[in-house]
Amino acid sequence: MSLAIGHFAVFELDDLFKMPTMHRPSRFSNLTPKASESWGLMKAAGSPNLIVTNQPVHIVSTVSAHTNGSVDPAAGFFEDLLTHIHLPRWAIFTIFGAAGLILLVCCLCICIKCCCKKKKRHQKDQQILLKGLNGRTATALVQPDTGDVDYGSTKQYRGKLLYSLEYNATLSELTVGIKQADSLKAMDLGRSSDPYVKVYILPEKSKVFETKVFKNTLNPYFNEQFTFQLSKSTLQKSTAVMKVFDFNRFTKHEIIGELRVQLCNIDWNHVIEEWQDLATPAKFEEESLGEICFSLCYVPTISKLTVAILEAKNLKSMDLGGSSDPFVKVQLTLDKRKWKKKTTSVKKKTLNPYFNESFTFEVSMDQIQRVSLVISVWDYDAMSRNDSMGKVFLGCHSTGNQLRHWADMLSNPRRPVAQWHSLLSAEQVNSTLGLKKNFPVPSKFKESQLFKKHFN
Repeated sequence: MSLAIGHFAVFELDDLFKMPTMHRPSRFSNLTPKASESWGLMKAAGSPNLIVTNQPVHIVSTVSAHTNGSVDPAAGFFEDLLTHIHLPRWAIFTIFGAAGLILLVCCLCICIKCCCKKKKRHQKDQQILLKGLNGRTATALVQPDTGDVDYGSTKQYRGKLLYSLEYNATLSELTVGIKQADSLKAMDLGRSSDPYVKVYILPEKSKVFETKVFKNTLNPYFNEQFTFQLSKSTLQKSTAVMKVFDFNRFTKHEIIGELRVQLCNIDWNHVIEEWQDLATPAKFEEESLGEICFSLCYVPTISKLTVAILEAKNLKSMDLGGSSDPFVKVQLTLDKRKWKKKTTSVKKKTLNPYFNESFTFEVSMDQIQRVSLVISVWDYDAMSRNDSMGKVFLGCHSTGNQLRHWADMLSNPRRPVAQWHSLLSAEQVNSTLGLKKNFPVPSKFKESQLFKKHFN
């Protein structure tokens, strides 16, 4: 311990009392008389470690100056920071440890994500499967034959269809049943489809039937049957075609897959019912007649049916120059007899005409259940008879997309409902409609005419 007595002397008491008188520092000889008197009193008291003085006493640190100069500034700053934080040291260290652990986990997740992306990119590059590479020649490894390259698109699984076939020889009727489909290929962005099935018989193709459209499902239950008139001889040369489509209101319907059943290979002694996987649709089988877009609006309060012919596209070329002069005929039939008719203007030399013309018909609520709307596209000829380019009909007796459009119109009164439709041949539509030749004259009109004739 170092003590300072007054403002003049600094000494160590233990060493001072241990030293002999002759070896004591000479500095004590310079003490003032008052300090010497104090020193004498302390010595006389016999207490070597106690100094009694009337002067102020100052404690001087024994830590050397060179030790203070060697303290690390970073450690000092960290010590001051911990001192100013009003938390226990263990809590501060726990917080720092948790933050470091979270940072480490984040870095690890980023590394794993980058590795997964590289792996997926590598797998995508390896999706093209090369068959027939036996390694015998270097040419096969560098550039394989194009016929041996499988891109995986033509052999995608398209789902399966449950159908039934039954033939009644007495009535010459073939009944095709569409039961259900399973695990259909998703065609929409939402990984779903709006499937329906189109059924017809080749090579005649006199009638084409369609099932109802089922929204947002890959496993629809159709449970519908369609009847075709076929003789026994015709049956042996015919093929039943069942095509599954994905419905789109404003674009072309995409085909999901199809089934073709050769009717000559079937034992007709019992009903056939089986599952089959859908195959890739055949190309260039049937001629496309184009599409037409129109809207329907029905106002029941005033009994008004409005048909707006908007446009058509990809029509069949009918003239020698590779073009056509199309116009549209809008016709209403009531109880399978021709009733009312209106036509659009003629669009010269085009296969993609734009009409935007509307027509209004007066149709009561009772008649709307029995009426059919026939939309037909014709090629205008000034010097000869107009040629039919395609037809489509809607109404309560229609099927598939046509029935859906008609139902949407009835369920949304006073609101126009637009939709694209694929044109069919005139023979198919006429055979399905089965129009009669004459329109029945109302009984009241007959009675009034007979009354006038009798009165005259």
